[in-house]
Amino acid sequence: MGLLDGVLSSQLLAREVREASLKMGGRLLEIGGEVFPSAELDAYRELVREGRAQGHQPLAFGVIARSLGVPFEEALSAYLFATVTSLTQNAVRAIPLGQNAGQRVLRQAHDAVAAAVLDVAQLCWEDFGAVSPGLEISQMRHERQRARMFMS
Repeated sequence: MGLLDGVLSSQLLAREVREASLKMGGRLLEIGGEVFPSAELDAYRELVREGRAQGHQPLAFGVIARSLGVPFEEALSAYLFATVTSLTQNAVRAIPLGQNAGQRVLRQAHDAVAAAVLDVAQLCWEDFGAVSPGLEISQMRHERQRARMFMS
């Protein structure tokens, strides 16, 4: 786990994104430990406490899902759809997109999430961290703006 945490930290170039992943991961580990206690989760939490792992949110989610016996495809679908939901909620508040339009966006996202799950199943270790440079640059610019609507 420590290796994955370290690689993930190095792939999250924008400081804000990296810090948000760690904060959300820490909260998820805390809540997960209370709601879904398991030996696997306790072991990962101990690695984080000892500083041998960092506790990024996607890894915390994966550990919890695995400890609950959730199949990989279902766990990945849930994670991706939760991400789409969060982004859509931000758009509803910021654009304003509107609640009905937000729900339509989420409905249309189902097929894209299912396709992404199939795509991820074909990836290998060398694909880990492949990102859009434009998105990374925008994230780094965002963290230095004077006024922002959202911190993450």
